[in-house]
Amino acid sequence: MEGWTDALRAATERSFDAFVTELAALVSIDSGTDDRAGVARAAGRLVELLRARGMDVTRPPVASGVPPVVATMRGRGSKRLLLCGHLDTVFATGSAERRPFSVRDGIATGPGVCDDKGGLLAGVFAMEALLATGFDDFDTLTLLATTDEETGSNAARAVMAELAAVHDVGLCLEGARDDGSLVTGRAGVADVVVEVRGRAAHAGIEPERGLNAAVDTARLAVAIAALNGRWEDVKVNVGVLSSGERANVVPEHGRLVVDVRGTSADSFDAAITAIREVASDVPVGVQVTVRVENPAPPWRADRRAQAVADRAVLVAKSLGIDIQTADTGGSADANLLADLGLPVLDGLGPVGGGDHSADEWLDLVSAPDRLLLLAALIVDLCQGDPDQF
Repeated sequence: MEGWTDALRAATERSFDAFVTELAALVSIDSGTDDRAGVARAAGRLVELLRARGMDVTRPPVASGVPPVVATMRGRGSKRLLLCGHLDTVFATGSAERRPFSVRDGIATGPGVCDDKGGLLAGVFAMEALLATGFDDFDTLTLLATTDEETGSNAARAVMAELAAVHDVGLCLEGARDDGSLVTGRAGVADVVVEVRGRAAHAGIEPERGLNAAVDTARLAVAIAALNGRWEDVKVNVGVLSSGERANVVPEHGRLVVDVRGTSADSFDAAITAIREVASDVPVGVQVTVRVENPAPPWRADRRAQAVADRAVLVAKSLGIDIQTADTGGSADANLLADLGLPVLDGLGPVGGGDHSADEWLDLVSAPDRLLLLAALIVDLCQGDPDQF
């Protein structure tokens, strides 16, 4: 990295106004995962931004959903680095109008400002800084923008597998923790869907002929919630409970969606097994099916990933930035890339917080340093020992 620091600092500082302008534009586009038209508009905006900076951009086809954005820079070195962020948010269509992008005392707010539009743009402008300074001591720098990360990145999983197989390191662009920490571990997460089928009947004339799916679904919800505390690192949340349509009908169907999170693979798997066991205890005649959707296994930095994190801390120190590393209970694309065998470091976006809430924020004051750190880390990794990862 020696000899590049001043040039990178100047480049990232010059790009700050453009970063804020593009952040405002991207946050102003509703891109909740289910709003495919909105996600497509956000992807189109990103494609224009990347191509304007001379990057090669493709939209790999996917089986369903909005195709991800893949941008590539080619160099003359040997390292292949994959940067990964996402375009979708958890917010409903209309959120951008109700809570428009705004800045007060250096803090930006708006739907998706931290998770993950600020982080994704940090990747774009860090790559631009490398272009501006002429750094090309890499084989390939790739930016992947997924379009359904908030529901498990199912559309992009095949693309992620292809990219992970041909890159050496993954740098994930979720926002840094609110204390500035980088992320070296994330909980595993899965949606466990429990479907209950009873038997309908008239509630007034012959309720005894029915099998009340609402009652059995509610009972299962309570029993599943009681699994909390069985494993120290597992959280089980019954997030959706539904049954019935009319009060005068014994309901035939019921449904639960359970969010399961765990930081170790053994307890994570054990919790899902326990839910299946609980769901099997129903009255005769009631049928229950359990399926696991959008699973992302727990991620903890292995030796190679820890080496990347250690380099990041040293690079930050050389830039006068004091950072630590931390684990978090949220899942992200980092889990999937790590499971594919790629050494991963996450939290490389600007400092932010309040994700998935109306209070979401991004510290714009931190942005120049975070863009500089990301660009400098890329330089450091590309110039390091070719066998270190």
